[in-house]
Amino acid sequence: MSKNQEAQEVPAKEDFVPSEGSAANKKTRVGIVKSTGMEKTIVVEYTNRVPHPKFKKIIKQSKKFYAHDEAGEAAVGDKVRIEETTPISKLKRWKLVKVLSH
Repeated sequence: MSKNQEAQEVPAKEDFVPSEGSAANKKTRVGIVKSTGMEKTIVVEYTNRVPHPKFKKIIKQSKKFYAHDEAGEAAVGDKVRIEETTPISKLKRWKLVKVLSH
């Protein structure tokens, strides 16, 4: 092999270690649990403060997310962190990461 070919070698796939930021590409949200009536599913209300497009006043926007709670550890009123994941069901695209406060 010549020097040019050695310099252009690509490391093997096993040698590739993803950077720390690649796992952080998933969205996370912190919200309040509003319902635990379904099995292994919680409804989390996420409230975001954004400026109004025309008037620039800060307003609150809220959105409900259906999150997967395998162990059933979250209760109504808990503050939780959820993370985006691949679709689990028709509405569930989030999973419970941590219960922040009871």
